[in-house]
Amino acid sequence: MTTPPKLAFIGCAAGFAADRTDAGIAIVRQLKGRTEPRFLIYETLGERTLALSQIERRRNPARGYNPSLERFIEPILSDCLASGIRIVGNFGAANPRAAGERLAAMARSLGLRARIAVVEGDDLSSVLSPEEFAARETGGALLKTKPAIIAANVYLGAAPIAEALDRGADIVVTGRVGDPSLALGPLIHCFGWKPDDWRRLACGTLAGHLLECGSQVTGGYFADPGFKDVPGMDTLGYPIAEIDAEGGIVITKPEGTGGRVDRRTVTEQLLYEIHDPAAYLTPDVVLDITGVELSEEGRDRVRVTGASGKPRPETLKATVCIDSGLLAEAEISYAGPNAAARARLAIDTVKARMARRAPTLRTRADAIGVMSIHGDTDGTRLTNSMQESADVRVRFAAEAMEREPLELLNLEVEALYCAGPAGGGGVRTRITPRLASASCLIERDRVRSTVSFIGEAG
Repeated sequence: MTTPPKLAFIGCAAGFAADRTDAGIAIVRQLKGRTEPRFLIYETLGERTLALSQIERRRNPARGYNPSLERFIEPILSDCLASGIRIVGNFGAANPRAAGERLAAMARSLGLRARIAVVEGDDLSSVLSPEEFAARETGGALLKTKPAIIAANVYLGAAPIAEALDRGADIVVTGRVGDPSLALGPLIHCFGWKPDDWRRLACGTLAGHLLECGSQVTGGYFADPGFKDVPGMDTLGYPIAEIDAEGGIVITKPEGTGGRVDRRTVTEQLLYEIHDPAAYLTPDVVLDITGVELSEEGRDRVRVTGASGKPRPETLKATVCIDSGLLAEAEISYAGPNAAARARLAIDTVKARMARRAPTLRTRADAIGVMSIHGDTDGTRLTNSMQESADVRVRFAAEAMEREPLELLNLEVEALYCAGPAGGGGVRTRITPRLASASCLIERDRVRSTVSFIGEAG
């Protein structure tokens, strides 16, 4: 842009992979009549989500992107392309190019043309060896035995997103990037912020941080009836940030939607996952929120000021996922008189039998509705805490590298149908893969991001 705009609008329509897929509709309705630059971002990647996507891509090279992609984008694609609202999302997961191809096909099916950019370079699984990852692990030694790596993805920054928008992208698809970078990239594009303008980059990063979890900042995860009441949870609005060229931020939400935006909701999201308020590390800048001030400008409008920044870290964080075996889960219900005692007997019975049949397997038991979250694997707290209840769901769980002992556990729970105690029913069992993750710090010169367009070379 030759003349930078005075204001940009960024809405966030998803805060995780399984978020509501209709959230973007109200944001687009709110923004499509405006003339300023407008963006709709989707933050859909967690560490486990990305690792599972890598597994899916190995099974099917045409997959590996967020399976909710179509449901996220289909309701808003036509309006966004027609009104100039540009879409940025990390729903590319382990296969950004395949996600881009799918989006192009969606646009063609509507008789529309979309210029789709793909950001790649976050996948380091073929760039560094297991030994090199192990040497760069921080805060642990999970990789010291050089296990087979399922996924290794580095957090890219905002620069390739800004480049893609500079080159005319209507939609930018990424894999792993820093969550706040999804918003900072459009702001760099709009306002021409320099790569060492640490204060403005910090402001843009703060805007992205407030948006990145979607409806957490508009009252979703905030809600606690009687303590923190939130109206209209069934029509919860997702957030919109208004950002000016100097980095001033206003957080709001679409008119006519449920939820709330006030100092309390913004404060909770401001502090979310902040380890050091003076040094929140991102690929683009070190954000300092110790001087941030919040002021309510009106209903559902909070102004955010006072962010400062320091030079970006010399290294980039990568998440490395490895196979962590299997998890078995088995559940059974007991209801009616003496249900809690029958549940206790079921737990004791299964644990005694497993101690003989698979003595090295550590089995956890929870009595859901009586003691679960605060229970423990040896059952002591369950014994001391279980009180009479008319409805108890017992859950057994264990993890192992081999499947056989886990199948034994599930069979023991199913055998309770006839082996007692009385009245058990509703058995459900399953065995699922487990993943473990480690963090590594990677030199920037080992990472190379690229921007390419669907249907174009280079």
